[in-house]
Amino acid sequence: MPVKAVSALYEPINLYKPFAPSVGIVDGRSEHVTLLGMKMPWPFTTRMTVVQLASGELFLHSPIAFDAALARQLQSLGRVRHLASPNRGHYAHIGEWARAFPEAVTWASPGVRERARSQRVDIHFQRDLEMHAPPDWRDDIDQTIIPGAVLDEVVFFHCDSKTLIVADTVMNYEAERLSQPYRLIARLVGICSPGGGISPDLRLVFWPKRRDVRDAYEQVLSWEPERVILSHGLCFEANAGPAIRHAFRWALDG
Repeated sequence: MPVKAVSALYEPINLYKPFAPSVGIVDGRSEHVTLLGMKMPWPFTTRMTVVQLASGELFLHSPIAFDAALARQLQSLGRVRHLASPNRGHYAHIGEWARAFPEAVTWASPGVRERARSQRVDIHFQRDLEMHAPPDWRDDIDQTIIPGAVLDEVVFFHCDSKTLIVADTVMNYEAERLSQPYRLIARLVGICSPGGGISPDLRLVFWPKRRDVRDAYEQVLSWEPERVILSHGLCFEANAGPAIRHAFRWALDG
């Protein structure tokens, strides 16, 4: 399937789209995962979440490839201040945004510094994301870490809009909009709408620490999210509780 066919799922790309009060998304071009120096054949969609903080500053979650017109649009919403990598797979374009906005703070998720060095990606991370939200945004956004054996993911919760923001711990592809063989693969691995789920490879990553994952899951539920923004697939715009329980059922049953 050509990359364009995947991108078309969420066109227009490189355009800010309101999602909830003070929260929007920007869909980007499709990209490929590189493993052991080889480009994997399945292209995946990319999505950035933009949160307007009460301070007037912008928090960018999982920045997509830099686009000058998009940058100008975001500047009309507020000052680009925080560039956050939620996990080791969502970091590659932070350097591009940091060069365009040198006053922005770059935030590293656990293990992402080492990943960037190993991939020779030019990014200077200034601060580290931890279990609890830093003073920079704690009045607007809460956070926790879902721990894995070789990958942790920092998940965020925008309090006022009750929006959960995740990267890879939940995927929700629309199978009917995928061409073969990707439609079949997505269905077989259980990452299709309406419920979505976590891919088997990531489930293996999180499985050794599933007791700690349960604790993180309980934290997420305590926020009582009403919406979920996903990096990959159709977001949940309402009734988020059942979707979250469905996605984490593997950890609860283990």
